[in-house]
Amino acid sequence: MDTPYTRWDGDNLHGRSKILTPVWVRLDAIFVRIKGAPEHAVDGGLDFTGEVPGLLHGWWPTHRGHWLGVVDYEIPFADGRPRTIRAVDQLVPLYVLRPRGEPDETGGAPSDTDIPKSG
Repeated sequence: MDTPYTRWDGDNLHGRSKILTPVWVRLDAIFVRIKGAPEHAVDGGLDFTGEVPGLLHGWWPTHRGHWLGVVDYEIPFADGRPRTIRAVDQLVPLYVLRPRGEPDETGGAPSDTDIPKSG
């Protein structure tokens, strides 16, 4: 998915490619359990705990001024099988993303070069 804020490398003559920014995606912040909802464990289900590596390649603003990153990432299975589900062009809130290589970060805004300017 290309956005008005997708950054590109190259040119039309020689070919263009999206600039991919390595990020961590907090899966447990995307799918939040409803308080008090009954829980039923499925051993072979998808594991939406912790963080997984992803590649950020665009932004969409919401009408309230929040940012959604366009990210590709893989979702593991709870039973530890090596196969994963590949999620492509997923819109995820900014607060579930953090740059890879910055330990102990819990989210927040990417660097100014990665955040689109509104207006």
